This record gives sequence, C-alpha cells and structure tokens, in this order.
Amino acid sequence: MDQLTIVKASANDLATVQQIGRETFFETFAAFNTDADMDKYLTENFSEVKMALELDIPESQFFLAWLGDNVVGYMKLNTGHAQTELHDPASLEIERIYVKNEYHGKRIGQLLFEKALEITRSEQKTYIWLGVWEENVKAIQFYEKNGFKPFDKHIFKFGADEQTDIMMKKVLTED
Repeated sequence: MDQLTIVKASANDLATVQQIGRETFFETFAAFNTDADMDKYLTENFSEVKMALELDIPESQFFLAWLGDNVVGYMKLNTGHAQTELHDPASLEIERIYVKNEYHGKRIGQLLFEKALEITRSEQKTYIWLGVWEENVKAIQFYEKNGFKPFDKHIFKFGADEQTDIMMKKVLTED
C-alpha cells in the first residue's frame, strides 16, 4: 500500500475538496435519505462558491488524505467563530472527517483524527468536539474509542427530514 500523507488544503485544492466531499458524503448517507434530498444537499453544500468561501475562512482548516496520487479522505476543523455551534475559544471543532468506503478499516480516519488532536494541542485548546448523526453507529464507536463522550444533541435538517446529531467532546489532558 502507498504511503498516506495528510496535507493542508488551500484555495488551489478547491476542486479536490469538492470532489472528495461530495463522494464521501454520498457514500455515507445516500442509503438513508431520498434522492431529492441528497441532490439538493450536495448541490447546495458542495458548490464551487460555497466550498471556495469555506476554504477562505481563516478559522477553518481543511486537510486532504492522499494515498499515493489518490485522495481518499478529508477533514475540516473549525475554531472561534467558524465553529458551527459552541464558539468557545478554548475548543476546536471537527466539523467533518470522511474517508472513502473502500478505505475504511485502514486507519485513515484515525490518522486524520490524530492530526486534529495535534492541531488542538498546538493551538492550546482544552477540548475537541463534534456532532455525529445518531444512526452512524460506526462513527460513534470510533469517537468513543478515541475518548469522546456525549454532552448534548442537536437537530440537523436534511431536506424535510429532521435528524438528531449527538454532540461529543474529548477533554484534553496531559498524556
């Protein structure tokens, strides 16, 4: 297997971020949602304009996971006012970690998460948090294995469907 590299994305990576974002979101959620809701979400949330704006936010960072010449996953991190909720200066949000289905179980998600932890520590944040769909059992287990605990819930509107996300956090300790 080729060497995995994790690279911080820039505005020059717009098309790559768009492509991996659409592909992994579709793979993860298409079976649970209507075609119309999926099409609408992908069109609105992974448009060139929206993705360019997201890549330009100073308090957000995107990272691409490359296996040789193939992008196989990505991550989006937020601090400060870029966070989708809490906006706590002491925290970092993992807004997205997605890996192509064919690469699940190959530690790519784990390595992306470890990169997020490294950044959280380097920016001297005291905790890291995220929201994960309550039906995404594999993701919940992944985060629990990595020390996350549920602390709240919120509604994620997907088309006409209201879905519940479990909000989880990991308090950093000196380890």
